[in-house]
Amino acid sequence: MKTTQILVAAVALGIGLLASGCKSAPDLSKSDAAQMVQAYYSAQQVSNLNIIVNNDGMVKGALDKYWARTTVYPNRYWADFKLTPEGKKLFKLADGSDTIKWRPDSPADSKFRVTLTTIAPKHPKAHDFGDVESVGDTTRTVPFIESVDFAGVPQPVQDLAHMPGNLLSAKRTADFALENGAWKVQSVE
Repeated sequence: MKTTQILVAAVALGIGLLASGCKSAPDLSKSDAAQMVQAYYSAQQVSNLNIIVNNDGMVKGALDKYWARTTVYPNRYWADFKLTPEGKKLFKLADGSDTIKWRPDSPADSKFRVTLTTIAPKHPKAHDFGDVESVGDTTRTVPFIESVDFAGVPQPVQDLAHMPGNLLSAKRTADFALENGAWKVQSVE
């Protein structure tokens, strides 16, 4: 009788181990992935947007009254532009001053640009999620698009940001891992 009890216990233990080893991971939907990635971004430190401004952007910024020309140099293509009070609310310059130093190599230099940094920091926005892919029992990946969040940014600044040279979106992949029975964002690449 003892042998039978031991045999039954061993079979029950084996079935229990087999059943626990066969548990499948919970589903990870696109919607869940999107919410987790945006929460991941919201938990990260905010960053300012660098906007590259070319000659057309300088003209646009002057017309929008974000800066005003204060000095024209003898070569007639160098100039200084001072940020206006409205411009100071929106932008800062890398050198800490309030003067954009426009210094192209020649009057026909179409490659010269300056970089302005927005004052208001933002988190990236995640959207256009692709299909969830399994990379093993406890790992999933999801491709998506990361872009600049322009909510609350004045339209003229958005227009400057959409000029050539600015990177406003990128394709990313989120890696998820199963931890304690729940999916967690491991990294975004």
